[in-house]
Amino acid sequence: MRISARADYAVRAALQLAAARDAGPLKAEAIAEDQGISHKFLEGILGDMRKGGLVQSQRGGNGGYWLARPAETISVAEVIRCVDGPLVSVRGERPPELSYTGPAESLLTLWIALRAGVREVLGVSLAEVAAARLPAGIVALADDPEAWTNP
Repeated sequence: MRISARADYAVRAALQLAAARDAGPLKAEAIAEDQGISHKFLEGILGDMRKGGLVQSQRGGNGGYWLARPAETISVAEVIRCVDGPLVSVRGERPPELSYTGPAESLLTLWIALRAGVREVLGVSLAEVAAARLPAGIVALADDPEAWTNP
């Protein structure tokens, strides 16, 4: 699985908003500077997140962006889907829309399992990530030394 720069930036911006939820709206310039993201690129991402219902915005001197819902109710997966589309696709199709025959028949089960695993891992909420309170299962996966090596 490949995480695009767009998805990475969107999640980082969403985490910045989650961490500042009581501070009022954050300006895109401040998020971009704090996260080392191009301001212009981030504005487009935030626009997509606004259209997707994940953030709200207000113009003006006291304006900026904030999460549209509590960070506890927004998953990392939701942010990625908002800016990049489906989490797992094969040749641009969602796994349930595929079919295989012969020795490749069980490949569909593998793609479905992959999608389920990605959903489970990326189902962690923005609040959990922002507070460094990742679920034990996620931490256990990352604690495996093999997870840090290139096969």
